[in-house]
Amino acid sequence: MAAQQVLTHIGGYAYKVDDLSKLTRFLCLGAEGGTYYVTELQLKKENAQCISRLIEAGRGNEVVQTLVDFSVSGRTAKQNGLMFAMAMCARQSVDPDTQRMCYENLHLVCRIPTHLFTFIGHCEALSEGTGWGRAHRRAIANWYTRFGETPGSAKRLAMLVTKYKNRNGWSHLDVLRLAHPKPDKDNGLAGIFKYIVKGFDEATELLQESNANLLAYFQAVEDLKAQRDPQNVNVTGLAEIIRQHRLVREHVNTALLQFPEIWEALLEEMPMTAMIRNLGKMSAIGMLAAGSKYEEMIVEKFKNKEVLKKARIHPFNVLVALNTYSKGAGDLGSLTWTPNVAILEALDDAFYATFKFVEPTNKRYLLALDVSGSMWWGTVNGCRSVQPGYAAAALSLVTAATEEHCDFIGFSGELVPLAINPEMTVSEVEAVVRSVPMGGTDCSLPMVYAMEHNKLYDVFVVYTDCETSGIKYTPADKLREYRQHSGIADAKLIVIGMTSNGFSIADPDDPNMLDMPGFDSNGPQVMKDFIGGSITEGRAVHPSRDDQMDVETN
Repeated sequence: MAAQQVLTHIGGYAYKVDDLSKLTRFLCLGAEGGTYYVTELQLKKENAQCISRLIEAGRGNEVVQTLVDFSVSGRTAKQNGLMFAMAMCARQSVDPDTQRMCYENLHLVCRIPTHLFTFIGHCEALSEGTGWGRAHRRAIANWYTRFGETPGSAKRLAMLVTKYKNRNGWSHLDVLRLAHPKPDKDNGLAGIFKYIVKGFDEATELLQESNANLLAYFQAVEDLKAQRDPQNVNVTGLAEIIRQHRLVREHVNTALLQFPEIWEALLEEMPMTAMIRNLGKMSAIGMLAAGSKYEEMIVEKFKNKEVLKKARIHPFNVLVALNTYSKGAGDLGSLTWTPNVAILEALDDAFYATFKFVEPTNKRYLLALDVSGSMWWGTVNGCRSVQPGYAAAALSLVTAATEEHCDFIGFSGELVPLAINPEMTVSEVEAVVRSVPMGGTDCSLPMVYAMEHNKLYDVFVVYTDCETSGIKYTPADKLREYRQHSGIADAKLIVIGMTSNGFSIADPDDPNMLDMPGFDSNGPQVMKDFIGGSITEGRAVHPSRDDQMDVETN
């Protein structure tokens, strides 16, 4: 028995979920238990009692170091849990060393204003009515003044404060009035703060004296956000300003987004995730007409393997974007468009092309698919353009294409093998799944199947819509029984309820069980991290992503 294993009530052994493991779960999943929720939970200190216990045990610095490590290496699919945990260390800690270390490392966790505003909001909620103490004010002020410590970093701050002007009920003006940062006039920060508090006209004189480059940058931002008569716009000149100052969509007045030339300038530096998100808008203004240079520009990006590799887009998220774009209308708002056929084909090709960029886990898989008719009704909670059955087929195909050892079964009257191979298309996988007679979904049966057939699997994955029926055994007990039977002590079970808002199959005290009610663009990374051990052991490293993959629909 490994040192971290404990005796279970059925006589076997399982890995213990200690408070540091619960902290890792909280950061990766948003909850201490074994459930990843698509929708953001309203976080309260009761959601992260492990943090309080660790601090009380004198391990507060270990908590902060964990937060920094996870932030710097990008191990969390979502950032809210990180900011909440930092707020607990800053405002709930009774240990001054923990608070000091938290504030000293604030800039490493809050890398952009969105993070900072989220952190401040959590601090306010955790210590309502207590005001801003000296340490809190100094730490927030230092977040801004750090940008004056190295040459050129003031320009970075200028970009951040103009791109992320306000989030979560906070603005830079609110924060500066409370934090009172004291800038050095010579490094440009004084001019930036004047711009935030007093506006461009008031900041002009100061910037003329101290930093002409910043003045030119703010002038460019003002030019792009100014209200204009669409009939009297120098579109060519504004597009050149975007290129010269490397401005982004958030800098541009919405009224200017009706002009293809503006989008062309933005596309030159736009990340692929953002480009995919804006396909609907660009089509809606008639920019992506068949045979146009803009169509060619976007198709070429989707065909460029190096661009796809650099973007680190999971195939499933490309497929979601393809489905959304193909519908010609968004789920929210009133935006409609005519999909461009060449772009649809390029997106479809990109889906299959990105298979080779998925890093294999080199684990042995058994994927069990719900084949009931309800898998073809409604849409996935978190990906409203995709049906549950189609999502399960696509994710199964990605596994078949990237993992050497994987088997597939369907929940019919009994478990039946599914002939899925990496040479198939999603439609062909869908046809295989639909050909199987329907049966109930019992999440314990994959482990029973593996034991009856003496199969060795590291990971069991169940794809269903919402409900499970006819459960004979507890999945947690059958998983533990399988571990004893096979000798694979850390065999894992993931249950994905595509249309569910919440269910409870995973044993919260078992670090190798995961419930996923719904499935969103972060889902593939959460699964990979869980399978690779980073959610319980903090091992895996992947780049953080602030962009979501949905096509913009409002």
